Amino acid sequence: MKLTVFGATGGIGRELVRQALDAGHEVTAVVRDPARLGVTGGRLEVVRSGLTDPEELRGAVRGRHAVLSGLGARSRKDAGVATRLTRTVLAAMEAESVRRLLVVSAGPVGPAPVGDGPLDRAVRGLVSAILKDVYADLREMEAELARSGTDWTSVRPPRLQDKPLTGRYRTVVGGFPPRGRFIARADVAHAMLSMIDAEETLKQGVGVAY
Repeated sequence: MKLTVFGATGGIGRELVRQALDAGHEVTAVVRDPARLGVTGGRLEVVRSGLTDPEELRGAVRGRHAVLSGLGARSRKDAGVATRLTRTVLAAMEAESVRRLLVVSAGPVGPAPVGDGPLDRAVRGLVSAILKDVYADLREMEAELARSGTDWTSVRPPRLQDKPLTGRYRTVVGGFPPRGRFIARADVAHAMLSMIDAEETLKQGVGVAY
Protein backbone atom coordinates (compact mmCIF):
# COMPACT_ATOMS: atom_id res chain seq x y z
CA MET A 1 0.00 0.00 0.00
CA LYS A 2 0.89 3.64 -0.36
CA LEU A 3 0.74 5.35 3.03
CA THR A 4 1.34 8.85 4.34
CA VAL A 5 2.38 9.41 7.95
CA PHE A 6 2.02 12.74 9.72
CA GLY A 7 3.86 13.41 12.95
CA ALA A 8 6.51 10.99 11.74
CA THR A 9 9.24 12.23 14.11
CA GLY A 10 7.18 11.48 17.22
CA GLY A 11 7.37 8.22 19.13
CA ILE A 12 4.33 6.62 17.49
CA GLY A 13 4.88 8.28 14.11
CA ARG A 14 8.42 6.99 13.81
CA GLU A 15 7.19 3.48 14.64
CA LEU A 16 4.47 3.80 12.00
CA VAL A 17 7.09 4.65 9.38
CA ARG A 18 9.49 1.91 10.45
CA GLN A 19 6.89 -0.85 10.71
CA ALA A 20 5.17 0.15 7.48
CA LEU A 21 8.47 -0.01 5.59
CA ASP A 22 9.28 -3.37 7.18
CA ALA A 23 5.89 -4.64 5.95
CA GLY A 24 6.71 -3.61 2.38
CA HIS A 25 4.56 -0.50 2.09
CA GLU A 26 5.52 2.71 0.29
CA VAL A 27 5.65 5.50 2.88
CA THR A 28 5.57 9.27 2.66
CA ALA A 29 6.65 10.80 5.97
CA VAL A 30 5.57 14.41 6.51
CA VAL A 31 7.83 16.16 9.02
CA ARG A 32 8.89 19.62 10.12
CA ASP A 33 12.53 18.60 10.57
CA PRO A 34 13.76 15.68 8.41
CA ALA A 35 16.91 15.38 10.53
CA ARG A 36 14.80 14.13 13.44
CA LEU A 37 13.22 11.23 11.55
CA GLY A 38 16.02 8.73 11.95
CA VAL A 39 14.47 6.21 9.53
CA THR A 40 15.65 5.43 6.02
CA GLY A 41 14.54 3.11 3.25
CA GLY A 42 14.19 2.74 -0.48
CA ARG A 43 10.40 3.04 -0.32
CA LEU A 44 10.48 6.13 1.92
CA GLU A 45 9.79 9.67 0.72
CA VAL A 46 10.28 12.50 3.21
CA VAL A 47 8.28 15.70 2.81
CA ARG A 48 9.07 18.77 4.87
CA SER A 49 6.08 20.86 5.95
CA GLY A 50 4.97 23.15 8.74
CA LEU A 51 1.45 21.71 8.41
CA THR A 52 -0.22 25.10 8.11
CA ASP A 53 -1.35 25.04 4.47
CA PRO A 54 -3.63 22.28 3.11
CA GLU A 55 -2.58 23.12 -0.46
CA GLU A 56 1.02 22.37 0.47
CA LEU A 57 0.02 18.91 1.70
CA ARG A 58 -2.07 17.80 -1.24
CA GLY A 59 0.88 16.20 -3.03
CA ALA A 60 1.79 14.27 0.11
CA VAL A 61 -1.62 12.58 0.31
CA ARG A 62 -2.50 12.31 -3.38
CA GLY A 63 -3.13 8.73 -4.48
CA ARG A 64 -2.53 7.23 -1.04
CA HIS A 65 -4.47 4.24 0.24
CA ALA A 66 -4.42 5.58 3.79
CA VAL A 67 -3.15 8.43 5.93
CA LEU A 68 -1.94 7.82 9.49
CA SER A 69 -1.39 10.60 12.00
CA GLY A 70 0.61 10.69 15.20
CA LEU A 71 0.01 14.41 15.56
CA GLY A 72 -0.81 15.71 19.02
CA ALA A 73 0.30 17.68 22.03
CA ARG A 74 3.62 16.70 23.59
CA SER A 75 2.72 18.58 26.79
CA ARG A 76 -0.13 20.59 28.31
CA LYS A 77 1.21 23.81 26.82
CA ASP A 78 0.68 22.34 23.34
CA ALA A 79 -3.06 21.82 23.88
CA GLY A 80 -4.93 22.71 20.70
CA VAL A 81 -2.32 21.43 18.29
CA ALA A 82 -4.12 18.15 17.53
CA THR A 83 -7.28 19.86 16.33
CA ARG A 84 -5.47 22.59 14.42
CA LEU A 85 -3.12 20.30 12.54
CA THR A 86 -5.74 17.63 11.90
CA ARG A 87 -7.96 20.24 10.24
CA THR A 88 -5.13 20.93 7.81
CA VAL A 89 -4.69 17.23 7.06
CA LEU A 90 -8.43 16.74 6.58
CA ALA A 91 -8.63 19.64 4.14
CA ALA A 92 -5.78 18.23 2.06
CA MET A 93 -7.31 14.74 2.05
CA GLU A 94 -10.74 15.96 1.08
CA ALA A 95 -9.26 18.06 -1.74
CA GLU A 96 -7.60 14.90 -3.10
CA SER A 97 -10.55 12.55 -2.38
CA VAL A 98 -8.44 10.39 -0.04
CA ARG A 99 -10.77 8.77 2.47
CA ARG A 100 -8.94 6.52 4.93
CA LEU A 101 -7.50 8.24 8.01
CA LEU A 102 -6.26 6.79 11.29
CA VAL A 103 -5.24 9.10 14.14
CA VAL A 104 -3.91 8.81 17.67
CA SER A 105 -6.16 10.08 20.44
CA ALA A 106 -6.24 8.95 24.11
CA GLY A 107 -8.12 6.43 26.23
CA PRO A 108 -9.83 8.95 28.54
CA VAL A 109 -11.43 10.66 25.52
CA GLY A 110 -13.71 7.66 25.07
CA PRO A 111 -16.18 5.94 27.40
CA ALA A 112 -14.99 4.56 30.70
CA PRO A 113 -14.10 0.86 30.51
CA VAL A 114 -16.70 -1.59 31.78
CA GLY A 115 -15.31 -3.65 34.65
CA ASP A 116 -12.68 -1.23 35.94
CA GLY A 117 -12.11 -1.26 39.69
CA PRO A 118 -11.96 1.73 42.08
CA LEU A 119 -8.22 2.21 41.58
CA ASP A 120 -8.47 2.38 37.80
CA ARG A 121 -11.41 4.79 38.01
CA ALA A 122 -9.54 7.00 40.46
CA VAL A 123 -6.39 7.10 38.33
CA ARG A 124 -8.43 7.81 35.21
CA GLY A 125 -10.18 10.70 36.95
CA LEU A 126 -6.90 12.16 38.24
CA VAL A 127 -5.17 11.98 34.86
CA SER A 128 -8.21 13.46 33.13
CA ALA A 129 -8.17 16.40 35.55
CA ILE A 130 -4.46 17.04 35.10
CA LEU A 131 -4.60 16.81 31.31
CA LYS A 132 -8.06 18.30 30.82
CA ASP A 133 -6.88 20.81 28.20
CA VAL A 134 -5.10 18.11 26.19
CA TYR A 135 -8.15 15.85 26.30
CA ALA A 136 -10.46 18.71 25.38
CA ASP A 137 -8.28 19.24 22.31
CA LEU A 138 -8.50 15.56 21.40
CA ARG A 139 -12.28 15.56 21.82
CA GLU A 140 -12.52 18.51 19.46
CA MET A 141 -10.19 16.71 17.05
CA GLU A 142 -12.50 13.69 17.09
CA ALA A 143 -15.47 16.00 16.50
CA GLU A 144 -13.66 17.34 13.42
CA LEU A 145 -13.20 13.77 12.22
CA ALA A 146 -16.90 13.04 12.70
CA ARG A 147 -17.83 16.13 10.67
CA SER A 148 -15.47 15.19 7.85
CA GLY A 149 -16.13 13.00 4.83
CA THR A 150 -13.27 10.64 5.69
CA ASP A 151 -13.40 7.01 6.77
CA TRP A 152 -11.65 7.78 10.04
CA THR A 153 -10.56 5.71 13.02
CA SER A 154 -9.43 7.25 16.30
CA VAL A 155 -7.04 4.95 18.19
CA ARG A 156 -7.18 5.61 21.94
CA PRO A 157 -4.25 4.32 24.01
CA PRO A 158 -3.63 4.72 27.77
CA ARG A 159 -0.26 5.72 29.21
CA LEU A 160 2.47 5.25 26.61
CA GLN A 161 5.77 3.45 27.11
CA ASP A 162 8.98 3.25 25.10
CA LYS A 163 9.24 -0.52 24.93
CA PRO A 164 9.65 -3.06 22.12
CA LEU A 165 6.78 -4.29 19.99
CA THR A 166 4.90 -7.22 21.53
CA GLY A 167 1.78 -7.60 19.38
CA ARG A 168 0.02 -8.75 22.55
CA TYR A 169 -2.50 -5.98 23.12
CA ARG A 170 -6.27 -5.80 23.35
CA THR A 171 -8.58 -3.63 21.26
CA VAL A 172 -12.19 -2.63 21.87
CA VAL A 173 -14.14 -0.89 19.12
CA GLY A 174 -16.22 1.88 20.65
CA GLY A 175 -14.82 1.25 24.12
CA PHE A 176 -11.67 0.51 26.06
CA PRO A 177 -10.06 -2.67 27.44
CA PRO A 178 -10.79 -3.10 31.19
CA ARG A 179 -7.76 -2.45 33.40
CA GLY A 180 -5.81 -1.30 30.36
CA ARG A 181 -3.20 0.91 31.97
CA PHE A 182 -0.21 0.89 29.62
CA ILE A 183 0.91 0.20 26.08
CA ALA A 184 4.14 0.64 24.11
CA ARG A 185 4.21 3.19 21.33
CA ALA A 186 5.39 0.42 19.02
CA ASP A 187 2.22 -1.57 19.75
CA VAL A 188 0.01 1.47 19.13
CA ALA A 189 1.63 1.82 15.72
CA HIS A 190 1.17 -1.89 15.07
CA ALA A 191 -2.50 -1.64 15.97
CA MET A 192 -3.03 1.34 13.68
CA LEU A 193 -1.43 -0.41 10.72
CA SER A 194 -3.50 -3.54 11.36
CA MET A 195 -6.72 -1.48 11.30
CA ILE A 196 -6.22 0.11 7.88
CA ASP A 197 -8.50 -2.43 6.16
CA ALA A 198 -10.66 -3.24 9.21
CA GLU A 199 -14.17 -2.15 8.25
CA GLU A 200 -15.47 -2.52 11.81
CA THR A 201 -13.21 0.36 12.88
CA LEU A 202 -14.55 2.86 10.33
CA LYS A 203 -15.86 6.05 11.96
CA GLN A 204 -15.13 4.57 15.39
CA GLY A 205 -12.93 5.20 18.39
CA VAL A 206 -10.90 2.10 19.27
CA GLY A 207 -9.38 1.56 22.70
CA VAL A 208 -6.05 -0.26 22.67
CA ALA A 209 -4.08 -1.43 25.72
CA TYR A 210 -2.40 -4.42 27.34
